Amino acid sequence: MEAKDGSKGFDFEGTFTKIESNESIHFKLGDNRVVIVELIETINGVKVVETFEAEDENSAEQQKQGWQSILHNFKKHVENKSN
Repeated sequence: MEAKDGSKGFDFEGTFTKIESNESIHFKLGDNRVVIVELIETINGVKVVETFEAEDENSAEQQKQGWQSILHNFKKHVENKSN
């Protein structure tokens, strides 16, 4: 993953371990941490809930902000595709 301006970047890899169509995606990162992305249908649309195992290198808050940024960019991408 890389910042658009090239100022920051890091390797990010994993393996999908379970995919439930329209419900959830489970994957294991290269360092064996588990991530679960749930897709929950609501009256207002689909709510995306992401649960991840924190790593030890960065603070929990930094990691939360990083994952939130990824979700926010994904939201913008999906909304732009539907117009």
